[in-house]
Amino acid sequence: ILAINKSTMLKSIFSLSLSSILLPFTAECAFVMLLMAVYWVTEILPLSITAMLPAVLFPLFGIMKSSDVAKWYFKDFHFLLVGVICLATSIEKWGLHRRIALRLVTLVGVNPAWLMLGFMSGCALLSMWVQNTSAVTMVMPIVEAVLQQILRAKEGQCSGKDNPNLELDGSWKTQTTLLLIFFHNKSIVGNYLELKGQQPEFVFKYYRPVNIRKQDLMMCKAMSIGIAYSSNIGGITTIPGTSPNLIFSEYLNQVYPECNSINFGNWLLLCLPISILMLFLTWIWLYWLFIGSECHKGQHSEKEMSAKRVIEEEYSSLGTMGSQEIVTGGVFVLMVLLWLTRAPGFFPGWASLFPNQSGYFTDANVALLLGLLFFIIPAYGPANKYEAMITWSEFQASMPWKVALLVGGGFALAEGTKESGLSLWVAELLTPLGDLPVFAVITVACVIVTMLTEVTSNAATTTIFLPILSPLAEAIHVNPLYILIPTTLCTSFSFLLPVSNPPNAVVYAYGHITIMDMVKAGLGVNVIGLLSVLLAVGTWGIPLFSLDSYPDWAPVLPNFNSTTP
Repeated sequence: ILAINKSTMLKSIFSLSLSSILLPFTAECAFVMLLMAVYWVTEILPLSITAMLPAVLFPLFGIMKSSDVAKWYFKDFHFLLVGVICLATSIEKWGLHRRIALRLVTLVGVNPAWLMLGFMSGCALLSMWVQNTSAVTMVMPIVEAVLQQILRAKEGQCSGKDNPNLELDGSWKTQTTLLLIFFHNKSIVGNYLELKGQQPEFVFKYYRPVNIRKQDLMMCKAMSIGIAYSSNIGGITTIPGTSPNLIFSEYLNQVYPECNSINFGNWLLLCLPISILMLFLTWIWLYWLFIGSECHKGQHSEKEMSAKRVIEEEYSSLGTMGSQEIVTGGVFVLMVLLWLTRAPGFFPGWASLFPNQSGYFTDANVALLLGLLFFIIPAYGPANKYEAMITWSEFQASMPWKVALLVGGGFALAEGTKESGLSLWVAELLTPLGDLPVFAVITVACVIVTMLTEVTSNAATTTIFLPILSPLAEAIHVNPLYILIPTTLCTSFSFLLPVSNPPNAVVYAYGHITIMDMVKAGLGVNVIGLLSVLLAVGTWGIPLFSLDSYPDWAPVLPNFNSTTP
């Protein structure tokens, strides 16, 4: 009732103010866009329900037919998401993520600095292929087990039962941390943990020494925050790595269907250096902020041995690589290779083998085909009862249906702005910005997006800004990719608060960090991310995507103002 009353009042005020300067359909679409933006930020309604408002309001206002709106809710993006989630489900079910993470840690060593880098690298690598929240929930229990062993390294420091697996058992001394999240992450993380069989109330019981030293506490803080941040850093590396990337890719196909500039390979070429640079600088920043000033030579030998012992035991407990892990790893490698070689640009690629079906194949075809194999390939040998690698219930537990609906709503909204003429009106309104240097426009857009994404969903932020920024690029006669790529990447830089994104919330629930710890660390990482993205799009991104020229696939508006260099 509150939502309906507010929307009715908002529509009346908004329509009165814009009816004199906009065409009827344009004003109505602008109202729908503003209403959805307000609902997404304040969460008066669930995100996915707000995303379905175009299916009701566009036909009501005469902007689009209901059948035309509905077709935007399931696009190529959704098939790509299904295929990637099938892979992620198999990785998690058969423990391949644990083997990868532990192997990386054993390679870098157990010195606090290298141990932190190893876990951050493992989490970033996983988040390139699975959801960021999944990557954190895969890696954080391993990190927590190592931290508990380190805290017990000093004999007589405390008493308590060993609990490397973080079992929720009340028979040993614990401290319970209740995480109260008042924004959107409460429902997202809660539903995720509930589907995974964990407590959705964010209750984590873990070992807490009575007289923990400040040095040990700082190490726990650095490790925990590093895991949360590395999942977001790794997610931007690939197109399926995070929701904003997928939304951007499908939005580009929708609004600029003749644009073939973005594919898995060249996105990786742009973003892998960004991720490596960000991961390295974030590691240095967190180490200096939490560990550096508290670290004294010679004090870590006993703790390092404890950490090394627990990591070796964890890795040994995995045994030899099973056939299920081999199959999962093989499908993963094959999927990446097919993505990279479909249409790399510098050689024809395997898609050229089908000349009569030019443009018929996308990354979604590859992901869906290989993802479906997990429902067919037997998990065990012929001597055992047939069981597929994954089941439908396991897939459902991992599939982010809310994100799928949210993205569909964004596509419908974008099409509505095009059909109603709102995008053209916004482009004309923003034309005076052509007098500003293009890099200044990009920087301002990135800063605004980075600030907003701290308090709202990354996917919602991307969905709100893409229909605004693409007309801006057309208005100032700048390659749309020059503005859309950096702003899309910056929507993943939500590092300041536990409520900024689900990975932050999950890590915060372990109880090692405070909100002020995350704010202090997040400010530095936000600056690192912003500067890294601007460096990339201003240097190697220009020749990679021809950002310095206006493309043929983008419309040319009359009386545009070009930006100054």
